Amino acid sequence: MTPQDDYSLSRVPAKARYGWGWVAVQQFGQISDLITFSTGVILGAGLSFWGAFWALTLGSVVLELVAVFVGIAGCREGLSTSVLTRWTGFGRYGSALLGLIISISLIGWFGIQNGVFALGMNAIAPVLDPWVWSLITGVVITVFVMYGFRAMRWVAVAAVPAFQIVIAYSVITEFAKVDVGALFSAGPLGEPMTIAAGATLVAGSYMAGATIMPDMNRFNRNARDVVKQSVLSITLGQYVMGLIGVLLAYAVKGQDAVAILTSTVGVIGVITLVAAVVKINDWNLYSSSLGIVNAIDTLTGVKVNRVWATLIIGIAGTTLSAAGILDRFVDFLMILGVTLPPIAGIVVAEYYIVKRWRGELDESRQRGVLPATEPTLIPVTLVIWAVSAWFGWWSEREALGIGSLNSLLLAGLLYLTAGKLGLVRAISEVPVADDPKGKEEACESAST
Repeated sequence: MTPQDDYSLSRVPAKARYGWGWVAVQQFGQISDLITFSTGVILGAGLSFWGAFWALTLGSVVLELVAVFVGIAGCREGLSTSVLTRWTGFGRYGSALLGLIISISLIGWFGIQNGVFALGMNAIAPVLDPWVWSLITGVVITVFVMYGFRAMRWVAVAAVPAFQIVIAYSVITEFAKVDVGALFSAGPLGEPMTIAAGATLVAGSYMAGATIMPDMNRFNRNARDVVKQSVLSITLGQYVMGLIGVLLAYAVKGQDAVAILTSTVGVIGVITLVAAVVKINDWNLYSSSLGIVNAIDTLTGVKVNRVWATLIIGIAGTTLSAAGILDRFVDFLMILGVTLPPIAGIVVAEYYIVKRWRGELDESRQRGVLPATEPTLIPVTLVIWAVSAWFGWWSEREALGIGSLNSLLLAGLLYLTAGKLGLVRAISEVPVADDPKGKEEACESAST
């Protein structure tokens, strides 16, 4: 097996698609992880069981809708998020900006979570300092991602069941000590929160991931598979992991997810937590590499192989992680995070309703190549995106609903309005230099 470019600038052909199970295990691995478990623990600290249930329900429905609609577009076109946005409202240079933002945001989180990974390894083998482990673990993840989707699916096959087994062991161990029936009527452990605030927490925990689902769903074979895996992954991931987190929080009367797991399963728990972080972090680096490849291509016309982009940004993220620098940029990365949900609102509005460039996508899809031309810049979209991102950040700060959802809905509504008023116009249209690899396999993707 050799490192893979994974069709970073072209459509994924039919022969490179996978059965829905292989893609589903990746998506399930992203959702049924420590973050979702931690979200459940936090809900248990602030809500009753049924309050947490409804918060998980509302948040999950929002995530499923976003993931399904954006994911179907990615599957149908076989394009990564940043490339797809060239013809879904942002244009050539707008997509380059998105690619940079996605890349910077996700490489930042890659570095931060790599630090978590390193601390876990240090707890298991303290013979090496955390910064040394950061270098080792960062390089390991980078190598996996260089080999692309094919290698990453095997990481999921190993890491996802391992994490589920540890969670199951924790549940069996702790629930044997308490009256399980009483847990369902337990009240919040700490300061109470509202169901709306809980739903905000649930939706916000994965909204950025749902927005960039085309990076993963472009490997699906059809829209039905996208729906099946998104509903299954998000429903099981949020409900099973979230509600287990709620009940375990009640059972051990704790509010620290990592402490709960490590106290019940010890070293094995730490090892599995490390594995869970790997499954999240490989996709952080993968989507970051796709974003930077698109940005370089659109700004300079140079087609950089995704493998080399992965190597460079993986080394950069790993080095910054080892130095501990990225921990100081969490607030900055959170601000970048609110810029991602409006992208989904605009993409869905353009692709399914306004359809200003949908004809070009449909025609070229039949030939398995990119459209012959692309819009350069669409000024109204950038204004809508900026206003919506600011509104999401402001509403989150003021606790006015779900900030990420607010920005997503506002972006979609404003784009639809602009489309009705005829304001969605590009400054110009330019020829597209299609990826030669995509042309060689042109007819392969027509069936999708």
